[in-house]
Amino acid sequence: MKLTFWGAAQTVTGSQHFLELDNGHKMLLDCGLYQGRREDAKKLNTEFAADPQEIDFVLLSHAHIDHSGLLPRLYKDGFRGTVYCTHATYDLCALMLRDSAYIQEKDADFYNRKIRKKKQTEIEPLYSMEDAEAVLDLFVSMPYDYPFKPCDDLEVRYRDAGHILGSATMTLTVSEGGKEKRLGFTGDIGNPDRPILNDPAKMLDVDWLICESTYGGRTHEPHGRAKDALVDVLTRTSARGGKVIIPAFAVGRTQELVYALDQLWNEDRIPQIPVFVDSPLAVNVTGVFQAHPECYDRELLDYMLTDPNPFGFERLEYVRDVERSKELNTMKVPMVILSASGMAEAGRILHHLRNNVEDTRNTVMIVGFQAEHTLGRRIVEKRPEIKIFGESHKLKAEVVVMNYFSAHADEPGILDFASKLDRERLQSIFLVHGDLERQELLRGTMNDEGYQDVQIPARGTVVVL
Repeated sequence: MKLTFWGAAQTVTGSQHFLELDNGHKMLLDCGLYQGRREDAKKLNTEFAADPQEIDFVLLSHAHIDHSGLLPRLYKDGFRGTVYCTHATYDLCALMLRDSAYIQEKDADFYNRKIRKKKQTEIEPLYSMEDAEAVLDLFVSMPYDYPFKPCDDLEVRYRDAGHILGSATMTLTVSEGGKEKRLGFTGDIGNPDRPILNDPAKMLDVDWLICESTYGGRTHEPHGRAKDALVDVLTRTSARGGKVIIPAFAVGRTQELVYALDQLWNEDRIPQIPVFVDSPLAVNVTGVFQAHPECYDRELLDYMLTDPNPFGFERLEYVRDVERSKELNTMKVPMVILSASGMAEAGRILHHLRNNVEDTRNTVMIVGFQAEHTLGRRIVEKRPEIKIFGESHKLKAEVVVMNYFSAHADEPGILDFASKLDRERLQSIFLVHGDLERQELLRGTMNDEGYQDVQIPARGTVVVL
């Protein structure tokens, strides 16, 4: 079989790997949207490793847009195969792909209105709502730890990755030439001991492993300090009359933050200020979380014995209406606003940042990884000026970066995951989904740990397995 690395190769976003079996079947492992520079995104999001009409199926690790967000474009370009995923991933994708299509259409419309007066060539959205809804009809969902055969000579098994609701690692057992070969793909490995979700499950032993490397060379701060840090930020910002603005992914990060705030509210440890989740997608996703208790860890199940609604408390308001969202920026009282997107590249968070970053009373709290060339990364770097909607704004608000809430395993977590595999059977590890600097650090540590063949494939690298 032949493996071509295509997306999230020496970068973090746009996960996509192309696998061809000797029997002629072709598949993608993930089909994610690249997020970053507009000129790079235009190229990377419109080119596939093979003609979409020739791809038989997609094996999807989870619902995050950088892993699933190109599926509607794949459909638009001719794909009519099957998309396999877990049950919770399907429920999330049913919301997220429609939301992504809406953003694609709105972005194209916004750009076209600006250039129409200049009589320049208008652009088309990357894909439409019709494409998103059509590709959802091709989904087939599977339970964890249930072997299934998407084609001859191939058996696939999903196991809980502990990253977001429904996230999965996958093992592909291939029968070729009378021999059994096994390829593993981590998708995104979860950060162990986090609330809400189970820890990552052990993967079946494999011959080759495609492994994420987002936090290579880094160790997260202990999650047990997360609530104390939240109390500190909210208390400090509230005391000076400011707002806490949190760009947060609608899936996973928002729910984890709300759960932590719910606990702190019940413990009477945070100021009596309103908390707004200003993202229609996050509101809908929270409903999906509530529908999948089979993914909850023991800590959350025990907590629900005394608080049956861990995603809601007295001063929490979920905001759907756009007019209500606009009102938040006219309110001159301390508050917390959680809004998508997590890297501050689109959505309502841009309006909240535009209205609040120049006020020294306010705090922008970053709670997740920020890819290169995103607004979130520029805020983390504390640049004196940042551009929002093409206009420059002075970054005067306090910037707080918290790694307590990361949904990705750090380097020790990745090494622990890999250590559970049979070292004698494991021939090669391919590091993906990481900036090159992070990957080189992780490869160095893995070499020190005795892993003999750790590779960092570039886009277009082909390996025969």
